Amino acid sequence: MEFPVLAKPWRDVELYRRARLREAAVEAKLALEFLADGLVRNAAGKAFQAWKAYLGALAAEHRERLRDAFPGARKVRSRDEEVEVEEVDIVIALVPTTAMLKISALLAGTAGGDVAKNTALALQLHRYQHDGPDPEGYLTDIPDDRTAAHLTCALLQHFAEQTGALYGKVCGEATTTE
Repeated sequence: MEFPVLAKPWRDVELYRRARLREAAVEAKLALEFLADGLVRNAAGKAFQAWKAYLGALAAEHRERLRDAFPGARKVRSRDEEVEVEEVDIVIALVPTTAMLKISALLAGTAGGDVAKNTALALQLHRYQHDGPDPEGYLTDIPDDRTAAHLTCALLQHFAEQTGALYGKVCGEATTTE
C-alpha cells in the first residue's frame, strides 16, 4: 500500500501549510481527550505539538517574512535525490523547538501578538511534559498538575473552533472569561 508523503515546504508550501493545520487540529483534539482522561502530562505534550504544527503553518504562510532571519541553503536528501534547500524552508519544515520563540517574535506583527504569548506557553508545557510538576520551580514554572491542566486549556483555546464541543466539555468556562 502506498502512503502519501507530507509535502515539503520547498516543493509545495501551500499543501504543506494545509497539512500542518490539519495536524494541529488533530493534536489539539487528542490533547483534550487526554485531559478528559486525566492524562495531564500527555495532554500538555499534545497541546505543545498542536501549537508547533500551527506555528509551522503560520511560518509557511509568512515564509518571505522569515527568509532574512534564516539565510542560506544546504543540501538535503529528498526521496532519491539531493537538492539544495533554503534554510528558511528547513526551519519551516522542522520548526525546531529552539527557534520557536524567534519564529513567533518575527510573525507577531503580522499574525498577532498572541503568537508569541502562546509559543512561550507551549514551551512551558513542553518542559512540564518532560520534567513533570515542579513545586520548587527548578525545572519548570508549572508547580502542579492542576496548573498544567489550566494552562493546557488556555493554549488549546486557540483551537476551540476546530475541536468543537470537546473544548467546552473538557475546559469549561475556566479559560473563556476575560
